[in-house]
Amino acid sequence: MAEDRRLQQGNNLIMSKVESLESSMNDHHRHHHHELMGGEEVVVTVDWRGRPSNAAKHGGMKAASFVLGFQSFEIMAIAAVGNNLITYVINEMHFSLSKSANIVTNFIGTVFLLALVGGYLSDSYLGSFWTMLIFGFVELSGFILLSVQAHLPQLKPPPCNNSTAVGEDYCEEAKGFKALIFFVALYLVALGSGCVKPNMIAHGADQFNAADNPKQSKKLSTYFNAAYFAFSVGELIALTLLVWVQTHSGMDVGFGVSAAVMAMGLICLVSGTLYYRNKPPQRSIFTPIARVFVAAILKRKQVCPSNPHLLHGSQNNDMYNAFSSDIDPFLHSQKFRFLDKACIKIEDGSNTKESPWRLCTVTQVKQVKVLLSVIPIFASTIVFNTILAQLQTFSVQQGSAMDTQLTKSFHIPPASLQSIPYIILIFLVPLYDAFFVPFARKLTGNESGISPLQRIGAGLFFATFSMISAAVMEQKRREAAVTSNKTLSIFWITPQFLIFGLSEMLTAVGLIEFFYKQSLKGRMQAFLTAVTYCSYSFGFYLSSLLVSLVNKITSSSSSSTGSHGGWLSDNDLNKDRLDLFYWLLAGLSFLNFLNYLFWSKWYSHSTSSSSRAQQQDHYRYSTAAAAATATSADHNLP
Repeated sequence: MAEDRRLQQGNNLIMSKVESLESSMNDHHRHHHHELMGGEEVVVTVDWRGRPSNAAKHGGMKAASFVLGFQSFEIMAIAAVGNNLITYVINEMHFSLSKSANIVTNFIGTVFLLALVGGYLSDSYLGSFWTMLIFGFVELSGFILLSVQAHLPQLKPPPCNNSTAVGEDYCEEAKGFKALIFFVALYLVALGSGCVKPNMIAHGADQFNAADNPKQSKKLSTYFNAAYFAFSVGELIALTLLVWVQTHSGMDVGFGVSAAVMAMGLICLVSGTLYYRNKPPQRSIFTPIARVFVAAILKRKQVCPSNPHLLHGSQNNDMYNAFSSDIDPFLHSQKFRFLDKACIKIEDGSNTKESPWRLCTVTQVKQVKVLLSVIPIFASTIVFNTILAQLQTFSVQQGSAMDTQLTKSFHIPPASLQSIPYIILIFLVPLYDAFFVPFARKLTGNESGISPLQRIGAGLFFATFSMISAAVMEQKRREAAVTSNKTLSIFWITPQFLIFGLSEMLTAVGLIEFFYKQSLKGRMQAFLTAVTYCSYSFGFYLSSLLVSLVNKITSSSSSSTGSHGGWLSDNDLNKDRLDLFYWLLAGLSFLNFLNYLFWSKWYSHSTSSSSRAQQQDHYRYSTAAAAATATSADHNLP
């Protein structure tokens, strides 16, 4: 009996020690979680008063719907101005054709590049909501100023007259104060729209949080599709109704309508204030990135430990989350290992705290690794946007050389061809989200149906066929015009717009979703979303470079063979070889698709192999922890 009592006492003591150890670990875990919530690791969302948000009252599709409304109104206003701007610049400001084209190109490129400024200000200092509100009013002021200038003759050059000796119209170009007013108004619009664009997507996506409700990860995927639907609706109305108003009622009324539409968008945005969950700014988002590179350079001679858990900050991230399913794939990434040296803590016997410019956390290093890893994915979409530039320029010119008659009294404006993809997308996007995504989800287990990388790849693949269709149709049109003196119907070139519409739905939405999800712990999401808009800017710039390069090469080749001009040197498509240029783009697009496959596989391989390594480390740690617990209990037996 005495032996039994002694054994029972020993068992009770073991259980007491184990429970004490578990309680201590749980308390430490709770304390650690509090530190994460108050430090750099987790961004807590707040309501409009700055209080922690309530999942039952804030966020969700109800809150996101206000942002979607604002997005639709904003794109409606800016697209109406951008698509008809060259008409105003030539006819009202009297700039030359080449100068007008440069003004429009620079304006569009500036809008997309300024998206980086908006993303930076949002993540660092203002937050998404206040960035949208402030720069939304900046954009509105630009529309109003454009409308005022278009309405008042004093702010425009005088009308053209034919008082010259040769009887030609003399048009005085806008200069001085009149030109200053125009460019100030135009770039107020560019500044406002550029800074607003990435925050519309980011703020809407911020309304969904899988931590509050696991089902919200599905709703997040639905939101990205809904955002593109709102974009398509805005573009379609701008390309049809608002451009019609500008054409028939004057540019002053047209710019005024854009201002009114933008004001409606701001009202819609403010109306959802009580329902938003807002992510507060995190101070400069570039400082932690710079610290990682500086620390890695300063410690370049150090040797990384074989066990990644010895790196500074890795214990906080992993020790008490050993069984967590939310495994960060870049913790043990073998790529960019030199950056891990920024996390090496030098043990010199003193308790001196190292400067944050010499010692970084694992989380900071992981974010930098993510940013470096997605650069090739971003670069692979530039050629895609170069194709988009052709549909907005050469394809419209292609339509102008065709029969635009629909009925005896109605002709289709060639510029309206750009609305074809958006008409299709208004029907296609809801069908994609309602039918394809649930079906694909059952097969793949992915909440988005297919992963963002797969979606981007499918879009890039279809873009090639858009250019093949354009090349075949242009060759057919040119042969009919040159050999048979026939003019084909404009409907022959609709397939290239339809195919590219499908391609854009897959690529654009996939790219935005992919970049939004690359942010660790909810940081840098607006800035990463802004990066996707830079792809548009680089695509348009590459288009201009490619056209000039092709013209130069083919012109020199033509002169050596005795033929006339290059592929795109004339304003007459029957003399140019636009079909060959389209075939060139089709080839570049296919090569770009193969390039994307390589980099997406490289990215996916690095994440999957890193996840397996981390799971093995977690298993080793949990086994060691269990052994230590048992040893501690054995040592305390009486």
